[in-house]
Amino acid sequence: MDNRAEITDFLATRRARLTPEQVGLPASGRRRVPGLRREEVAVLAGVSTDWYTRLERGHIAEVSDDVLAAVCRALRLDEAERSHLDDLARAARPSRAPRRRASQRVRPSVQWMLDAMTGAAAIVPNGSMDLVAANALGRALYSPVYEFAAGGQANIARFQFLDPRARDFHQDWPAALSTTVAIMRTAAGRDPHNRALTDLVGELATRSEEFRSRWAGHDVRLHHTGAKTFVHPVVGRLDLAFESIPLPTDELWGLTLTVYTGEPGSPTADGLSMLASWAASQDAAPPTPWDEPAT
Repeated sequence: MDNRAEITDFLATRRARLTPEQVGLPASGRRRVPGLRREEVAVLAGVSTDWYTRLERGHIAEVSDDVLAAVCRALRLDEAERSHLDDLARAARPSRAPRRRASQRVRPSVQWMLDAMTGAAAIVPNGSMDLVAANALGRALYSPVYEFAAGGQANIARFQFLDPRARDFHQDWPAALSTTVAIMRTAAGRDPHNRALTDLVGELATRSEEFRSRWAGHDVRLHHTGAKTFVHPVVGRLDLAFESIPLPTDELWGLTLTVYTGEPGSPTADGLSMLASWAASQDAAPPTPWDEPAT
């Protein structure tokens, strides 16, 4: 895959955020552009300026792991950024491996596991941020996302950037947008042949300035654990802890199990119980006239 432009932009944005003082180099006069110069990165990485310039132009396929590691140290890349650069290098190398496909389903046993979780909200998104699967409480938690999809494929990114209700649903909406774009950037580096993700990026870049500006930043993130605050339209504020675990046998498809829980005895735990009761009442509601079978 020719991903030279992606490599160029990623390395250039990482270089631009550093100053000579941050990396122990003397400042050398006024700079036309922010950040380190290429020759300074080359010095820090222990390579020639010509070699680093060639690397930043996207010629990464033949670079050894040791040299990539030296560049990562020079640019002060974090774990997610190092992993992303490794993914970009891997994608640039010739391979006869079959192209990856974006999964829209989970194995039955995964759905059984989800359904067995009754006190936690559980979802399975893919690299395109589609909600591939969920348990009842997960569907209830993300009910605005499902409503925005109107019976189509529920997608977290599309909801966040295109539905005005997302500003109220996410207690810190700008941070939620940045997190989603960073996850998508990470997925794009890992799975460059994912047509669904490429199409979604094109759609959102066309329709949302908020998305375009964040996508241009080339930020990436590993999203394993943390906290999120939602303001649900039915039960109000929910301060949730989450754990995200890649599904081992589905790693090529980018599926991740994410489980949200509330601290026992907290208002959020009570809110989740109320949300579960609301979800059950929705499932038990009688069919509306347009849902009734034809006779």
